[in-house]
Amino acid sequence: MATPREVQLRIRSVKNIAQVTRALQAVSASKVRRAMEAVLHTRPYATKAWQVLTHIARQPGRDAMHPLLTVRPQVNNILVVLITGDRGLAGAYNTNIVRYCTRKFDKFEVPVRYLTVGRKGRDLMIRRGKDIIAEFSNLPAAPSFGDVSAIGRIAVDEFLGSSTDEVYLVYTDFVNMVRQDATMKKLLPLEFEEDIGRVQDFAASERVTPAAYIYEPGQMEILDEILPRFTALQVYQAILESLASEHAARMVAMKNATDAATELADILTLEYNKARQQTITNEMLDIAGGAEALASG
Repeated sequence: MATPREVQLRIRSVKNIAQVTRALQAVSASKVRRAMEAVLHTRPYATKAWQVLTHIARQPGRDAMHPLLTVRPQVNNILVVLITGDRGLAGAYNTNIVRYCTRKFDKFEVPVRYLTVGRKGRDLMIRRGKDIIAEFSNLPAAPSFGDVSAIGRIAVDEFLGSSTDEVYLVYTDFVNMVRQDATMKKLLPLEFEEDIGRVQDFAASERVTPAAYIYEPGQMEILDEILPRFTALQVYQAILESLASEHAARMVAMKNATDAATELADILTLEYNKARQQTITNEMLDIAGGAEALASG
């Protein structure tokens, strides 16, 4: 049985850990609010860009309009943009998205290459022996569109250079503070018939009606400008969704760790009191025994 001093040292250690996890919980709660605001601020622009692109892409002769709209007759190579976090202590956040990604793409019969965003995803994919063509880590806490636009440019260049026939985006979709869903979206060639997640939900909630557009200077000029930018915008929005999901997961994980540490400290305190009481009882028995020995002598 541990001595009272040993138990007391364990109690102090557990309480110190609880203070750290409580501080991390508070920091994550602050960051997740800012991340949620950033996600909401990007949705109006993403919605309008989606409306314009949908209107263009549904015109006859879609495949001849722009290379980013062209569906390849045969898929020989796939590129996956995987978004994870740079740090741990977020529960199963990083592990879940990597497991989801490998479960989806390990079954593909064609070669799959990866572009990772986040140090944790990069390290986990390297351990699994995956082919990583580029990695981005240590992004700013509140990244701007310019900070992540290079990721979209690489995806576009890989597709236009015919080294990749399809590009997929794998990230964690922020639903609420306790639910974050692993999500896969086809990034290139651009598709508009499918549900595109939060952007379409936002458009539906706003009851946006189809509009007639007059394009100036011309349709091709607009496509050359807006298609690569919208591709990068989808990556940017996915990163914002993933950041909000990461902070929410870390906040919940740190709250659970704080609660567990507090409960353990209470158990150890009870054990300490029992050990201390046992020590006092033993000392009193020794005194009583000594007094009885003196009296009998």
